[in-house]
Amino acid sequence: MKMNRLAKIGTSLSVALLLAACGNEPTDENDTGTNGDTSDGETSEGIAGSVQVDGSSTVFPILEAVAEEFSIANPEARATIGVSGSGGGFEKFIAGETDMSNASRPIKEEEAALVEEAGIEYTEFQIALDGLSVVVNPENDWVDYLTLEELEMIWGEASGVTTWAEVRDGWPDEEIKLFSPGTDSGTYDYFDEIILDGEQIKRDASLSEDDNVLVQGVQGSTNGLAYFGYAYYAENMDTVKIVPIENSEGEIITPSDETVQDGTYEPLSRPLFIYVKNESMKENETAYEFAKYTLEMAGEMATEVGYVALDDSLYEESLETLEGLK
Repeated sequence: MKMNRLAKIGTSLSVALLLAACGNEPTDENDTGTNGDTSDGETSEGIAGSVQVDGSSTVFPILEAVAEEFSIANPEARATIGVSGSGGGFEKFIAGETDMSNASRPIKEEEAALVEEAGIEYTEFQIALDGLSVVVNPENDWVDYLTLEELEMIWGEASGVTTWAEVRDGWPDEEIKLFSPGTDSGTYDYFDEIILDGEQIKRDASLSEDDNVLVQGVQGSTNGLAYFGYAYYAENMDTVKIVPIENSEGEIITPSDETVQDGTYEPLSRPLFIYVKNESMKENETAYEFAKYTLEMAGEMATEVGYVALDDSLYEESLETLEGLK
């Protein structure tokens, strides 16, 4: 991974990217470090304004990477990127507090109804693919793969399973330490729907909206088990171990660019989204330009931080749709 972006989220789960400050720093040997001044004396003023974004911690690394690049082109602009989880982001979107909301799951019917009730029109854009990753501590030398049924046994409250030995014969009689995204997380929602079919997750699981906390939990516990977005595994692959998953066809698959893109890493492959407020796209130039820049850069930045880019034609279609909102 090219940049250590994921560790920047921190336990506060709220990150303000002050783009003006970023823009005043030299970006290469030919950069003067001034607000848009170029070496030939021409000035590029860029966009001056602000955009409010909130939502998924899974999608955050892409938006952060985009914002850093956007700031170079628009040093007077400011983007505030919050990390409240997909559900928390939609709450702020419904309340009219944000111009964009990012999510690791589609908007729910009840959320869409509340958006409509609030008189907010929006447009959904898919920006990347993710392979939801199950990981264990590197000292765990017994878990070679897990089936979907075993995942349900481990995480579901109703199963009563608490030790590795209860999951598979020959595994140690040690209590499994579970680390899960919090209930405002789209990752939690997706896992709960796909693996647990809406069942109550284990009540003793440690929950956090900050995926870095989940990583640290597994790093610190030999019997730890967690799930989160693939980028967080890619960022920490030296200190956590990925668990291959047996898909519905009986194939044992490890998440990768290829297996996420071709669909064989199922059902834990999923799309990542941004939702834009249509009114903001019309009335807030900074919000529009940031959304445009996101769609232009999403593929490159998704790959950089550990996710899987979409086909170029899909980004082109999205850009045409966005232009129609202006």
